[in-house]
Amino acid sequence: MSFSNSVIWITGASSGIGEAIAIELAKGQNVKLILSARNEEALQQVAERTTLPASNVLVLPMDMREVRSMNEHVAQVLQQFNRIDYVFQNAGVTQRSSVVETDLAVYQQLMDINFLGAVALTKAVLPHMLTQKSGHFVVTSSVAGKLGTKQRSGYCASKHALHGFFDSLRAETYHAGLRVTMACPGYIRTDISMNALDASGRKHGKMDENQLNGIRPEEYAEKLLRAVSQQKEEVYIGGREIAGIYLKRFLPGVLSRLLRNRDAT
Repeated sequence: MSFSNSVIWITGASSGIGEAIAIELAKGQNVKLILSARNEEALQQVAERTTLPASNVLVLPMDMREVRSMNEHVAQVLQQFNRIDYVFQNAGVTQRSSVVETDLAVYQQLMDINFLGAVALTKAVLPHMLTQKSGHFVVTSSVAGKLGTKQRSGYCASKHALHGFFDSLRAETYHAGLRVTMACPGYIRTDISMNALDASGRKHGKMDENQLNGIRPEEYAEKLLRAVSQQKEEVYIGGREIAGIYLKRFLPGVLSRLLRNRDAT
């Protein structure tokens, strides 16, 4: 896996999957990283953990909901590094609430962060990549991007939307030299369930057992980067929950029965 001499932008880089990707990319490679999330202090700590020279890391705080600022962020990156080779889009939030109870504003927030923010950043970066005739978007979807489960209706919808958008982008830009990898993680041992939105938009504040027993973010990052280096179009990484994707494809009735009878978390 060689990403040396590449300029790589990572969103959601302050913790979890994004942090693990940043640290894995920096191992023994001459890369330049842009680290983005809302928490600047946490980003600075991740930058230090990469052990890269300070000149090779740009800490760029960013809120995915502020879509009108994306062009400004891209200009800042280009001023610093002159090019953008990879964009790893990891920023996102999930939910733990039923359809009947969930406030419409929660659905809006889920779509703004998980889908429209990724679209806005992509559209801001895209003209540059088309000009340089190369570039690779790596987008964190989820097993929930391939099927629907209880208590996650808005999260699933936002992740399904990512597939529709980025599959279309791949078809449009492949012959221009651009690549798209859709990553579908299963349960990864991060705080995503702790930060999930409840029906009113407050934090769920609980660690799901499945999340606690998921694979380590470092293991996920290593497998993801191997798939990206091989220019895989779609990759599934996790435990036995990955089987749900194949059940959805080949035995949808069986999956439907399993999902309606399982516990929501």
